[in-house]
Amino acid sequence: MLRTSLGFAALGLGSSVAGSGVVALLLVFQGIPSEIGGRGWILGVSAAVFVALSLLIGSLWTAWLQRRTVVWFILGRPPTQAEARRALRLPVDMAIVSGTLWLIGAAVLGGLAWGLASSVDALGMTLIIVLGGLTTVGLTYLAAEWVARPVMTMALAVAPPKGSLPVTVLTRLILTWALASGVPLVGVLLVATSPDLGTGDHTSSLVMLSVIGLVVGALGTALLARAVASPLHRLRLALDTIAHGSTDVSVPVDDSSEIGMLQTSVNDLVAGLREQERMRDLFGRHVGADVARHALEYGASLSGDVREVTALFVDVVDSTALAYRTPPEELVDKLNRLFTSVVDAVSARGGLVNKFQGDAALCIFGAPTRLADPATAALSAARAIRDEVRKAGELDLGIGVASGPVFAGQLGTSSRFEYTVIGDAVNEAARLTESAKSVPDRILASDSVIEASVESERVHWARHGDLHLRGRQEPTITWSD
Repeated sequence: MLRTSLGFAALGLGSSVAGSGVVALLLVFQGIPSEIGGRGWILGVSAAVFVALSLLIGSLWTAWLQRRTVVWFILGRPPTQAEARRALRLPVDMAIVSGTLWLIGAAVLGGLAWGLASSVDALGMTLIIVLGGLTTVGLTYLAAEWVARPVMTMALAVAPPKGSLPVTVLTRLILTWALASGVPLVGVLLVATSPDLGTGDHTSSLVMLSVIGLVVGALGTALLARAVASPLHRLRLALDTIAHGSTDVSVPVDDSSEIGMLQTSVNDLVAGLREQERMRDLFGRHVGADVARHALEYGASLSGDVREVTALFVDVVDSTALAYRTPPEELVDKLNRLFTSVVDAVSARGGLVNKFQGDAALCIFGAPTRLADPATAALSAARAIRDEVRKAGELDLGIGVASGPVFAGQLGTSSRFEYTVIGDAVNEAARLTESAKSVPDRILASDSVIEASVESERVHWARHGDLHLRGRQEPTITWSD
C-alpha cells in the first residue's frame, strides 16, 4: 500500500509538472500578450499559487478517494464487491481529479488574462492551459493503471471484467493518440494561426512543439505498450504451457479491459481442462484406462462386438468365514492389497480388470484392446498373482482361466451402463475358480487356453483332469500350474 500510495503521489506530481511544462513552453513560444505589459507578474504569481494549491488539493482528494481501498489492502483481506468497484475506478478518479483542477485553473487564469488584457488573449491563455490539462489527464490515467496493478489484481479477483467494460483497449489507443498527436497538433495550429497573440518566433515554436509532442507521445506510447504487451506476453506463455499438456498454470487478472476478459477466459479454460482431466482420471480408475479410452473414442452408446478373449477370474477362499472373524477395516486393507497385486499383474500384460465383485475380480485379455496372444498373457498373470498373494501370506484364493468368444461392449440403459463381457468363457472361468480353491496350486485353466498359449508358457502347466462344471453338459479338460 505504501509503494502504491507513493506511486500515486509521484504520478500526480510528475504529470502535473509535465502539464505545467507544456503550458510554460507554449506561453514562452507563444509570447505573453503585449496588453498585459508590466502586470505580467500578477499572472505568474497567480499561476504559481494555483499550481501549489492544486497539488495540495489533488493530494488530499486522491487520499480521500483511496481511504476505503487502504483498509482492505493493508489488512490483506479480499475486498467486497463495492470496494472492488471503487478500487477499479482509481485511474478514472485520478484523471477526474486532475481534469477538474485543470479546468478550474483554465477558468481562473483565463478570466484573469481577460481582466488584464482582452477576450482574445483570455481565449488563447485558456486554450493553452486546456492543452496542458489534457496532457496531464492523459498521462495520469495511463500511468495510474500501471501504478495501481497490485490493487487492481486483488479487486479483479472479486469483480472480474464482464459485460459492458468501462475501459477498453480502444479507449487507451485514442488517449495515446491524443497525447502523441492531438495535443501537439492543436498547439501547432494555435501558434501558427494566432500571431496577434504574441511576438515569439513561430519557426522555433513549431520545432519545440514537435519535440514536446515526441517526448509526451513516447511516454504515452511506452505506458500503453506496457499496459497491453506485458499481459499479452503472459497470456502467450500460459497458452504455450497449456498447449504442451500442462494445466498447472494461472494468469493473474490485472486489467479491467478486454485483456482482463481474456485473462479470465484463460483461467476458466484451465479450470475446465483441469476438471476434465480429474473426471477422466476418476473415470479411468473406475472402469480402467482402456475402457475410458474406448468410451472417449466411440462415444456413449449401447454397442459392442464379439471378441475372442481369455477370461481370468480371482476369488478369495472361504470369504464368508474370513469376514466373520476379521474386522471390516482390516478385511478391506487385505482385499486392497490383493487387488493391487491383481491390477499390477494384469495391467503389465495388457489385460483389463473389468470389475471387482466384493472379494473377487474379473479380468479380461483381448478386449477392449486386442492382444496378439491373450492366452499366454492370462496364464502368466495368473501365476504372478498366485505367487504374489502366497508371498504376502494374508489370503488364500482360487484362480480360473478360460478362453472363448464373448460379447464385449456397453451393457445397460442409455442413462446408466458399463463396459462388460458376456459369454461362456466368463462363466467357465468362474466355475474353474471354485474348483481351483481345492487344488494345491490354486489355479485351473481350460484346455483351450493351454493350446492357444506359446510353448514357453505351456511348460509350466500339467494336466489336472476332467471336471464336470456346473451348468455344462460335457466335461472340461483342465490344467494346473
